[in-house]
Amino acid sequence: MDSNNFDLKLSRGLGAMNVITKILAEINSSLDKKSITEIGSGWLPVMPYLLKYQGNASSIYTYDLYEHYSFETIKDFNNYFVTKTNADIDFSTLDNHNLPKDIHYFPKKNIIETAKIESEVIFSRYVLEHVTPQDIELMHKKFAAEMPKNSLIIHLISPSDHRAYVDASLSMQDFLKFSEKEWKAKMTKFDYHNRLRLPQYLDIFKKCGLEIAYLNYDVPKKDSPTYKRFKNLKVHQDYHKFTEEELMAGAINIVLKV
Repeated sequence: MDSNNFDLKLSRGLGAMNVITKILAEINSSLDKKSITEIGSGWLPVMPYLLKYQGNASSIYTYDLYEHYSFETIKDFNNYFVTKTNADIDFSTLDNHNLPKDIHYFPKKNIIETAKIESEVIFSRYVLEHVTPQDIELMHKKFAAEMPKNSLIIHLISPSDHRAYVDASLSMQDFLKFSEKEWKAKMTKFDYHNRLRLPQYLDIFKKCGLEIAYLNYDVPKKDSPTYKRFKNLKVHQDYHKFTEEELMAGAINIVLKV
């Protein structure tokens, strides 16, 4: 519903860009003049534009399983983005999607099935929680095998139950009360959520031979409404092996090094 809400999308993108910039500064790195591959293009090229015009990336390749970019919408977004950020977009170089030079869109493409990844940075924002564990492992094995040494993989992950964003009565971990069979019956391909907890993500990355260069995540305070809703939740036995912190860990920001 908010796919064409430019203000909202740009605001969220700027927030993500701020997070990325701070993280990279902490590990003495940057996006400057680097080639970046984005997993999950979404509805608007907000992150590719910010990565190029604020992060000074040399080129961005963005992949999505679906095709959501609209020629007319991006035409409007170009004008909006220039007005809001003073970006120097060369309108003479726009491609058949209305995208500027050095931003390359690959819709209806699974990154696992693409040619060799030669970018120095992989980036995803609130995408990995919607990818099957099997595909997460396959793509990271591909990154580990194909990317140049010391390349970075940056993921911003939102592992909470997204239904809670529109229903305040739900715990952010509400979906953990269901068995795998029950949860599969509630989902469609458009709202798939893997329900992976933090240790499960870390196990996959380590299995693929990737080094964890940075990790940060949020845990609700014990006097917060979020924590109280979690404590009222009867977590399914499949998740009894995890600690409270591991179950509630949210807003996961992680950087992996090849």
